[in-house]
Amino acid sequence: MSPATLTRHGYWCECWTQSPATGTAPALLGSFDATTPRQAIHWVRTSLLTIAPALDDEPYRQARYWVTDGQTHSAQALHHGRSFSLTLTQHSTRIAWTARPVSYLPLLHRQGRQLPTCAYEFAPRPRTSRA
Repeated sequence: MSPATLTRHGYWCECWTQSPATGTAPALLGSFDATTPRQAIHWVRTSLLTIAPALDDEPYRQARYWVTDGQTHSAQALHHGRSFSLTLTQHSTRIAWTARPVSYLPLLHRQGRQLPTCAYEFAPRPRTSRA
């Protein structure tokens, strides 16, 4: 079996924040494994539009520009095998979205959306009531 048959093509998306003024390390807010450039763009767009109403004027304008015009260039980059990033600054906090082409190595024992049997060995335990 060749490596090409073991992997599947996709796009890895992330959203990070960092506040250099406070000296905090970058924090991963979310990630998503998209199968198409359209899914990757949709994930970034949805998370961006979720926070847009809370942004100040300038980062809000940048967000709206990306939604109306910039996402086309980002989608083209992904279609051509290149990554893209979008960074906004709200006060002293930088928020960055990235998406890049990747090759995924699927779990061989996983079928569709069925979780492997070991996943159920570590299921959350029911809460006990406190008196």
